[in-house]
Amino acid sequence: MHLMKSKITHKGVVECIDNDIVRVRIVQASACGSCKVAGHCSAAETKVKTIDVVTPQAATYHAGDSVLVSVSEQSAHKALLVGFGLPFVVLVVTVFVCVWLTSNETLSALLGLAALVPYYIIVRLCRNRIGNGVTFNVEKLSE
Repeated sequence: MHLMKSKITHKGVVECIDNDIVRVRIVQASACGSCKVAGHCSAAETKVKTIDVVTPQAATYHAGDSVLVSVSEQSAHKALLVGFGLPFVVLVVTVFVCVWLTSNETLSALLGLAALVPYYIIVRLCRNRIGNGVTFNVEKLSE
């Protein structure tokens, strides 16, 4: 991951093209993923992710092309807010209110976790609207 001029970028490889969608495979490495001893260490972690980028220039890409996928920093912050920030607030508020009302910490913790279920159901139902607020861009890398 690189931060350039308020954009977050990842290098990736085009997997396939479908109409106006370029499917790109990126490898996310943890901070220690590039360490020389990472192969012998259980802390080193990499994840392969696939991102669909909608672009009218999709026909100019081919499977195997090296590309750079970018997203604005503002879009990334929105995604982090929806994925981590708001659920944290829901959890904490629910736990504190339940402890205040019942004085039962175990029940409060369970209700706090249970409160996340409807939150994530709502996020799932609204995923298209949320996804419209996060726009990825793709550009070919010079070989």
